[in-house]
Amino acid sequence: MNLEQIHNVYFIGIGGIGMSALARYFAFINKSVAGYDKTESPLTQELSKSGIAIHYSDDLELIPNEFKNSENTLVVYTPAVPSSHSEYQYFLTNGFIIKKRSEVLGLITKDSFCFAVAGTHGKTTTSSILAHLLKETGVSMTAFLGGISEDFNSNFLLEGTDYSVVEADEFDRSFMQLTPNVACVTSMDADHLDIYGDAQELERTFVDFTKRLKPGGKLFVRNGLPLAGLTYGIEDDSDYCIRNIKIEHGTYIFDLETPEVNLKGVEFNKPGRHNLLNGLVAFAMAMQSGSPPHRLAEALSTFKGVQRRFSYKIKNDDFIFIDDYAHHPTEINAVFEAISEMHPNKKVLAIFQPHLFSRTRDFADDFAKSLSRFENILLLDIYPAREEPIEGIDSNWLLEKMTTSNKKLISKEQIISEIKIQNPEVLVTMGAGDIGLEVMKIKNELSYAD
Repeated sequence: MNLEQIHNVYFIGIGGIGMSALARYFAFINKSVAGYDKTESPLTQELSKSGIAIHYSDDLELIPNEFKNSENTLVVYTPAVPSSHSEYQYFLTNGFIIKKRSEVLGLITKDSFCFAVAGTHGKTTTSSILAHLLKETGVSMTAFLGGISEDFNSNFLLEGTDYSVVEADEFDRSFMQLTPNVACVTSMDADHLDIYGDAQELERTFVDFTKRLKPGGKLFVRNGLPLAGLTYGIEDDSDYCIRNIKIEHGTYIFDLETPEVNLKGVEFNKPGRHNLLNGLVAFAMAMQSGSPPHRLAEALSTFKGVQRRFSYKIKNDDFIFIDDYAHHPTEINAVFEAISEMHPNKKVLAIFQPHLFSRTRDFADDFAKSLSRFENILLLDIYPAREEPIEGIDSNWLLEKMTTSNKKLISKEQIISEIKIQNPEVLVTMGAGDIGLEVMKIKNELSYAD
C-alpha cells in the first residue's frame, strides 16, 4: 500500500488513545480524516475541535460520502471492534483497504529510524520520556504515544520525520508489525491471557518481537529479564545503571553510569523506582540518536509526566491526590511503593476499578494481595471494556479475597462522600476504565482542593 495515494482515512474506533494519535498524524499531513466511536470522550471532543468528523452510531448513513470511495480511502480499525460491526462489514465487503492500527503504524515508521518501547508495564511513560528527551535535544522525530504527555498536552508529536517513537504493544501481538532500529523491553509479566493463553506464550512472543530488530539494531532490557541485550537497572551490574539515589523535596538525585559516560547529580521528578527505570532506559535509547549525554540529563530533569501515570492532581501540605492508570497487580505494587517512599507515614486511601472480567479472574489472588497492601481500600465494579460478564467474577468476589480490614465496595456515585468520611491524607485512584472520567469531579468537589 502506498500512503501517498491515500486521500481519505476513516477510523473505526477513533477515540482509542493509539487510534487518535494516528488520526492526528493523518490530519497533520493533510489527509481527510473521519471516524466512528462508540462513545464521546475528551479525546474525541479534541479531535472534533480540530475539524475531524466523528459520529457515535454504527450507521452507514453517517459515513461522509467522500470516505465511500474505495480507490483512495484507507480504513483503520481497532481489534476491540466486533467483526459484526456494520460499518466494518461495509468496508470489508466493498473492496476497501482495511488495516489494523498496528499495521498502519508499521508502515508509517518503517522508513524512519524507529525507537520502539515494549513491555507489559511502562510503555507509555518510557516512550513519553524518550520523546521529550529527543525534542529537547533538537532531534527530528515523530512520536505516537499511548497517553497524553503533560509536556506536549498530546499523544502525538511531529518535530520531523528522521526518527520515530512508538509503543510496541503486545496486545493482540500488535508489536509484530514493527521493525525497529532500537527497542527496549521494560517487563514481561503475565497479562492478556485472553490472547496468549499462558505466560510462556507471552514470553515467547516477546522473544519473537526482539527478532524484528533491523540488522545492527540495539535491544535494551531491564536487568533480570530472560532476553539478550544491553541491560539497565538500579544499583546492580547493568550496562546502564543508576547509583547513589537521594530524595530531596520529592525529587530523585542520582548518578547515572553508562558504557560511554558517567554523570553525577542527575535529577528526575517522577516518583517511584519503576519510573526511575523508565527514565533510565529512555535516556539509554536517546543516546543512540547522538544527542549529548549531558543535554539528555538536563532534559530528564524537566520531564513533567503523563496524564494518569502517578499524576498529582492535588498536592497540598495537608492533602495529596494522585491518579494512576494501574490495572495490573505489578502496577498496583509500584504505586504503593512510590507512595510509601515519597509520602511515608501518611493515611492513604486507595480507590480501584478493576479492568476486564478475564484479567480480574486470571490474577484475582495477586490483585487481592496487591490491594491489601493499602490500609484503606474502596473497590468499584469491574469495567468490562470489550468483554461480556463472566459468571461468578465480580468486584464483591475480589473484595472477599482481600485481607485488609477497611475495605468496601462502592458505586461511582459514592466516591466523594466516602472520601470525605475517611478523610485521608493521601488519596490515590487507580484503573484503566472510566474511573479516569471521575478524576476531575473528585478534584473539583473535594472541599480541601483549594
